[in-house]
Amino acid sequence: MTRLLQRSLFLAAIALSGMAQADDLAMGQKLVSNHCAGCHTFEKDGPPGQGPNLFGLIGRKAASQTNFTYSSAYSNKMAGNVWDEARLDAWLTDAQTLVPGSAMVYSQDDPAKRQKIIQYIKSLH
Repeated sequence: MTRLLQRSLFLAAIALSGMAQADDLAMGQKLVSNHCAGCHTFEKDGPPGQGPNLFGLIGRKAASQTNFTYSSAYSNKMAGNVWDEARLDAWLTDAQTLVPGSAMVYSQDDPAKRQKIIQYIKSLH
């Protein structure tokens, strides 16, 4: 295989990967809109909804937004933890298993959907 052909195939693979990532983010945004936006907001410095604003969630300390009142169950169990992809995956899998008594009752049993939601939330920074 010539170098030109190898380089072309490599660039095509990168382009396809980028398109797949964009499709995943679009699907994640749709899932967030359908499953999360009823309770949460997602814009920088946006107000909380029924749940806290999720802009910049990944890397943020849990229960740290001063403009939102967290449930005592959530505050007691999660305070001091930092949100990362693994913790968010566990939360989305079943919030009540992670924090019994939390006000959050959402659960998503499809790992592919959870990953798309996580990647979209991760993109908000």
